[in-house]
Amino acid sequence: MGGEGGLVATRFARGCRCFGARSGGELAGYGWLSTQPEWIGEIQVELWPGPDEGYVWNCVTLEKHRRRGIFSALLLGLTAWGRAVGLRRLWIGSVAIPAEKAVRPAGFKPALDFASATVGDYHWLRVQPAGGAEPALVRAALEVLSVHPGAVLRSSQMRRH
Repeated sequence: MGGEGGLVATRFARGCRCFGARSGGELAGYGWLSTQPEWIGEIQVELWPGPDEGYVWNCVTLEKHRRRGIFSALLLGLTAWGRAVGLRRLWIGSVAIPAEKAVRPAGFKPALDFASATVGDYHWLRVQPAGGAEPALVRAALEVLSVHPGAVLRSSQMRRH
C-alpha cells in the first residue's frame, strides 16, 4: 500500500475492512470499507455514515492491472458483501475519471458534486447537488458529510487516516 502501509494496523484497529481483488494469482487491487467516521482528504471533510451505512474509500488498482475491470469487480464484491451483512447504503466518492465508469454499474448514484483546492494554509470547497440527483439522496449526503450547498474557505486540515 505504498506510503500508506503503516496505516493498515490502525485502520483495522478502528474496524475498517480491506477487500482485495486478485488476478493471475496476485493482488491486483484493493479497497477499504468503513462503517465509522472517515476523513475524506481530497475535500477535507469527515463522513459519518448513518446506521446500516458504509463508506467505500481508498480503492486502488495496481498499475500493471489497470484497465482490465479490476475496480469494477472490486466494487461489485464490496456492494454484494455490504448487502449480505445488512448495509442498506454505501457511500463512495470518485475523483478518477476512468474509474467513474465502474461506479454506476455497481449501484451507486450521484448525489453531490464537489470542487476543491488547497492553496497554502487554506482550503476552498464548493458543494452542489449533482445534476439529476434525487432530492432525498442529496439531503442524506449533505447530512453524512455535515456540509451545505455553496462554497467555503477555511484553514486547511491535512490528516492521514
